[in-house]
Amino acid sequence: METRWPSLPVDQWQATRDTVHMWTQIVGKTRMALEPRPRLNHWWGTTLYVTARGLTTSLMSYSGGGAEIEFDFIDHELTIATSNGEIRRMKLAPRTVADFYAEFRSRLDELGIVAVITPTPNEVVDAIPFAVDTVHADYDAEAMHRFWRSLVSSHRVMSQFRAGFRGKASPVHFFWGAFDLAVTRFSGRPAPPHPGGIPNCPTLVMAEAYSDEVSSCGYWPGGAAEGAFYSYAYPAPEGFSEQPVAPQAAHYDEQLGEFVLPYAEVRSASDPDACLLSFLESTFQAASRLASWPPGR
Repeated sequence: METRWPSLPVDQWQATRDTVHMWTQIVGKTRMALEPRPRLNHWWGTTLYVTARGLTTSLMSYSGGGAEIEFDFIDHELTIATSNGEIRRMKLAPRTVADFYAEFRSRLDELGIVAVITPTPNEVVDAIPFAVDTVHADYDAEAMHRFWRSLVSSHRVMSQFRAGFRGKASPVHFFWGAFDLAVTRFSGRPAPPHPGGIPNCPTLVMAEAYSDEVSSCGYWPGGAAEGAFYSYAYPAPEGFSEQPVAPQAAHYDEQLGEFVLPYAEVRSASDPDACLLSFLESTFQAASRLASWPPGR
């Protein structure tokens, strides 16, 4: 039986992670191109979602009806399905981003799905255009399956955390820009303009993402030996970094400007779900208390 919280040493699959990151950006940008106008607040209409097999765009509209794109990390294929009953499949295997991009665009053309995207990645330092990216070409199927399993478990706990809040909260969704699973709570008050500064990401993107005061948390397969969970507030209230939070293994990372809990600490805990939930709850309570969030939030 597969463990709910598999071991996931980053150094053993980083090349695969970085390749699949680019693939998800291609698919995510397609979802963004097909998103209805005006756009859903805080870019919620551009994200991917964890499924029983991988990651999906959810249903999108195009001129021919509806379409959905899903990464399947069990059979290791990408499926593009339409409401007309048509389907195209792409094998997930070692291949360059350029090769993936060329086939993906060809499959969209076959289905009559017109999606004009910016053909370069965001939120990465070295933004190689998809069509010429032969640097990223790795795919370890077992590692991707284990990462997906970790997403399923993280989604479960983060969904429980989200359900405990009566105010405005985001879905538990996967942001292809940073390649992380996240959920955000809102105080209901506006926030000061975000300064931007994210590599290859327009300031207007961050301004919309952080137009309101938030406490946000998530899971990123980086930042520690096996990835890490994080929690931050924007704007961060005075004294936030000094607050005691649970569990004991959690700490404030001054460089990142957020609390961090290594994934390995969660998966090795006697009760991983309770361990992670204590981190999410305690960091949120610290942020909301110091910032005097309105009652009921």
